[in-house]
Amino acid sequence: MTSNDQEYEYRGMLAETWDLLRGDTSQWQDRFFYRNFINQQGGRVLDVGCGTGRLLLDYMKDGIDIEGVDNSPEMLELCREKANEIGLKPTLYQQTMVDLDLLQCYQIIIVPSSSFQLVIEVEDARKTMGNFFRHLKPGGILVMPFMLLWREGTPLDTGWVKDGEKEVPEEGVVTRRWSRAWFDLENQMEHTETQFERIEGGEITLTEYHSRSPATRWYTQLQARELYQVAGFRHLRFFSEFSGEPARADDRVFSVVGVKPET
Repeated sequence: MTSNDQEYEYRGMLAETWDLLRGDTSQWQDRFFYRNFINQQGGRVLDVGCGTGRLLLDYMKDGIDIEGVDNSPEMLELCREKANEIGLKPTLYQQTMVDLDLLQCYQIIIVPSSSFQLVIEVEDARKTMGNFFRHLKPGGILVMPFMLLWREGTPLDTGWVKDGEKEVPEEGVVTRRWSRAWFDLENQMEHTETQFERIEGGEITLTEYHSRSPATRWYTQLQARELYQVAGFRHLRFFSEFSGEPARADDRVFSVVGVKPET
């Protein structure tokens, strides 16, 4: 299922270098955190913002019934290529979270990497939460992490920072990423600029610039609670980062689990 042509952010070198610059993610805490809830719930899983399949493909290899949705055709194509290399055929949908409209419901929806925060407008965020609720079976759960993108005492403008560099020796190519972020505290918005460089033989042979303004919205724990409750979720649980411990007031990353009532 494919949505209409539209603007999407994860394209070009941002998509091409996504896995390379992330490196080995096999021991990331969130992998085990979501897996714990999947094991408890059973049933079909939807990975929202599945990207190149960081979680989806590993879970598929373990026999989990999981599907993925993302709005970037380039990220989805990379996911298919990776799946083909290991003999998997994932069910993938190209849709936005705001316009999510699938033909089936799920026992658990996960939205890794704080991808929900890419939904900028408040009304769109509420609509998205309603979409998640509608796509869950009664008793199903929504699991999402949130990240506070600015904290007291940190700069309002980071300036340009080199935050990624990897070499592929067999190709003789170095990929370098520079990023800048600045913050609108009143509206809880992050704005970003990113520049990629491809270096061959010590020379920059390609550059690519991306601007996302705004890029993401952040939420407090109180605001996240309201989003879940207004959508109809109950029995909310807040966790510190991706642990089994209750969220603390000063957590920069917290995860929320909400249940769609049986009736």
